[in-house]
Amino acid sequence: MSRLSSLVTFTIMVMATMTRATSINYAEALAKSILFFEGQRSGKLPPSQRMKWRKDSALNDGFDIHINMIGGYYEAGDNVKFNFPMAFTTTMLAWSVLEFGDLMGLELQNALEAIQWGTDYFLKATKFPYIVVAQVGNPVADHNCWERPEDMDTPRTSYFLSPKKPGSEVSAEIAAALAASSIAFRRTDARYSKLLLYRAMQVFHFANKNRGSYNNSVGAAPSTVILVATWYDFHGHNIHNFCTENLVHIIIIIIYQTQDELIWGAAWLYEATNMPKYRNFVKANIQSMGGNLVEFGWDSKHAGIYVLVSQVCHLSFSLEFANLFIPNADKFICSLLPTSPTKSVSYSKGGLLFRPGGSNLQHTTALSFLLIVYARYMHAAKKAIPCENEVADPARLINLAKSQVDYILGNNPQGMSYMVGYGHKFPQKIHHRGSTLPSMDLHPQHLGCRDGDQYFKTEKPNPNVLTGAVVGGPAEDDSFQDSRYNVGQSEPTTYINAPFVGVLAYFNKPIISFTQK
Repeated sequence: MSRLSSLVTFTIMVMATMTRATSINYAEALAKSILFFEGQRSGKLPPSQRMKWRKDSALNDGFDIHINMIGGYYEAGDNVKFNFPMAFTTTMLAWSVLEFGDLMGLELQNALEAIQWGTDYFLKATKFPYIVVAQVGNPVADHNCWERPEDMDTPRTSYFLSPKKPGSEVSAEIAAALAASSIAFRRTDARYSKLLLYRAMQVFHFANKNRGSYNNSVGAAPSTVILVATWYDFHGHNIHNFCTENLVHIIIIIIYQTQDELIWGAAWLYEATNMPKYRNFVKANIQSMGGNLVEFGWDSKHAGIYVLVSQVCHLSFSLEFANLFIPNADKFICSLLPTSPTKSVSYSKGGLLFRPGGSNLQHTTALSFLLIVYARYMHAAKKAIPCENEVADPARLINLAKSQVDYILGNNPQGMSYMVGYGHKFPQKIHHRGSTLPSMDLHPQHLGCRDGDQYFKTEKPNPNVLTGAVVGGPAEDDSFQDSRYNVGQSEPTTYINAPFVGVLAYFNKPIISFTQK
């Protein structure tokens, strides 16, 4: 399922530093990283559900606006469905399959099912041409309770976008998710693939025609929507702290740019359709995007755009078009190298990549994904990158990404895995409602809003293992506090795991031989 299109057969030979450590089992980690998404499912669970302690939940979502919004994912340790980071999660799962699906083996089917759980939901969210559902669940009410998703009785308010209440960043990210997923399903379900692509085009048109940020337009109380993602937003602001006695909310208003999501959506639509209008959109708008070149995550697509479009540029198109993307992609790569003069990230003494803010492993997994993808593009183009006084070749990029993966999976100063359920030592008290509270099987009686406080405060390990969840990770001094109170370190999110799926698929076979088709 490689996306690289030229008819070339090649092998990336891994250097000595790439030798697989005996303590790292990438195949096991890959399987568990995908299984995690079953623990985050909302809605009616299928008979094939493997994480058995989870049950049906949120079966009335969308009824307040007469749209069936049952399904989708809880993106972190709470019970709100934030469609912006959920869409990015879906995009990255699809990109993982497109780049590395041929390396996933039997896990490919599970990865496609994880994608479809998201895309089925987004088909519902975009059912009507002039409405895009952006979020389900009141986050202020939800964050003031510690309830299982199966029990939650907080308001399941649906927030939607319209021409009068635009939200280009959310709509365009949903378009990207649908477009990328349409490619992922092209070989196995052509009819579903065409449905996703048609809807992606429709939603992108909505996003581009009705420009504006959803932070300024959604709902009667927009401050509830600004709590997008987890209690740590992408830039690390602490917007929620579970104190000993109660929940304390600090609402931080951040105005997000929307241009990068529009370009990102157009880039994926070009990948899916090869239609010049989407390429022209990307070309016409890329120079006005602004932002930080090294950022890539659920609310910033800059580096991802340069890497994604550079793949096309390496294989085709004019020098003029290529010069809009490849030089910036190269600069991005140089900015990640530990000894580069233009480095814009930091590394802990133990070797973990850091960006400013909390929940750091969201940066580590996303940037590692881009390193590997770009290394493959570079190898196909037979190029290396000059970073002033040093040179980055594909093997060096892969070695750097591998050092990050191995750190996450246990080769670190703490000697612990930051993936729940992997290795002999991993986080036991993660900040996650369903994992913290007794399962419905053990405690079928309803647990109300504050009934969960006693379970949150206990020093005992969580009773339900959220297998495969990658938590926010250690501090920059390589220390880790295994505590539900430390949200930035102990909370898992879907957008940490999604790019890690692709990364693990690659390192499942550190010496790769494949035919580009």
